[in-house]
Amino acid sequence: MFEFHGWLAIKGPDTPDDEPDPEVLHRLVESASGGSSLIDLRWINGELFLHVGGLLNRRSSEADEVFDLVEHIGSIAPGSYGLLYYHDDEMARDDGNAFHVLAVRRGQVTEESDGHLSPVIPRLEGPSSPTGG
Repeated sequence: MFEFHGWLAIKGPDTPDDEPDPEVLHRLVESASGGSSLIDLRWINGELFLHVGGLLNRRSSEADEVFDLVEHIGSIAPGSYGLLYYHDDEMARDDGNAFHVLAVRRGQVTEESDGHLSPVIPRLEGPSSPTGG
């Protein structure tokens, strides 16, 4: 399974005059929307936020579009920040037992390890859990 959940606060560099064009962002979101994923772009209390989530049978082009969207927003809205958590149980043995985090800070995207939900077994799943057998 491939699972992902995330949010981004979308902001221009440092001044209101540099805010990203909302129409461009809506077109980007629409191009990545579809399938069985949640992709939601909306204004909340005067700030623009992107929320994403999905649970797919495996990593696919649908998931890759969401990752590309997050990276693209970082490049066109360099004041953006947020997190995208993902878990791919088909990754190599050690990484398949961990969540990974894409962290967006000031538009820069970095991959980081997770200490909150990993290791998936035994922290989230195991012999005594409903999904662990």
